[in-house]
Amino acid sequence: MVQAFVLIQTDSGKASEVARAIGDIDGVQSSDAVTGPYDVIVAAEASDVDALGQLVVTKIQPVTGIVRTLTCPVVKL
Repeated sequence: MVQAFVLIQTDSGKASEVARAIGDIDGVQSSDAVTGPYDVIVAAEASDVDALGQLVVTKIQPVTGIVRTLTCPVVKL
């Protein structure tokens, strides 16, 4: 399994709405509105890197209110 954090910037005032919508997506472990340079942080999990990319591109990015995403895969050192 591949785990990642997806950092999301949203339109102004949309963070809570986006976090709720993403929380219902299969493969999303948690979705929280935060303060700082990003508005929502998502913990996601997929079977491999390709499946993770598909999750982000086809299910997370199309959510209304998202401006930009940054995917940070988890590494075990």
